[in-house]
Amino acid sequence: MLMLNQQNKNRKKVQKSQILLLGSLLIFLGGLAISYNFIKELRNEIFEDMKQLIAQAKPKIKEENVNNTVPVEEQGVENSNNNAKKNVNYEKYLGILEIPKIGLKKGFYNVDSRYNSIQYNVSVVNGSTMPDVNGGNLMLMAHSGDAYISYFRYLYKLQIGDMAYVTYNDKKYEYRIVNIYDVVKDGYVTIERNFDITTLTLITCTYNDNTKQTVYIAELVG
Repeated sequence: MLMLNQQNKNRKKVQKSQILLLGSLLIFLGGLAISYNFIKELRNEIFEDMKQLIAQAKPKIKEENVNNTVPVEEQGVENSNNNAKKNVNYEKYLGILEIPKIGLKKGFYNVDSRYNSIQYNVSVVNGSTMPDVNGGNLMLMAHSGDAYISYFRYLYKLQIGDMAYVTYNDKKYEYRIVNIYDVVKDGYVTIERNFDITTLTLITCTYNDNTKQTVYIAELVG
């Protein structure tokens, strides 16, 4: 009888252990399922936010002439596609942007290059011209912030009078910043510049303000 009671007790202990083990396993699996769904939902939200940021960072560009003596309608800006090489080398930079004050030195690709994207690099805006086009405008965009692709993260430190340089076709062009202004981030950016002067325009999100973008206008020196 004593042996039978002991066997029953042992059987109950085993059953109890099995129930606890099964319960722990179910709780663990349930936790994994909840975590997976949470991570999946969070990932989708992050992807959507990134898509919106990318879309907002590619605004439509409108140029306005600040030189009132020459009507904007009469100013023809030659498209950079006319100056681009037909055989695009996707492994070689078209030019290099340097801003010593903020320690920036970054190459950019031809506007037709698959690498010409703010997701990867400093991006050349469609309609830009290279520095050798008299009265043209090289427009460059990049992210600000803390991401590894935020090449314009320190542009907010620039002031009127600071210098920027573009190396293109083995020649270095020198620009001086003459205007800095903010625009509402609504998908459009107005470039206010003098069409008589060769210009470099830099565009990025406004520092500590997600509702605006900042435009830096620099004019060719000499």
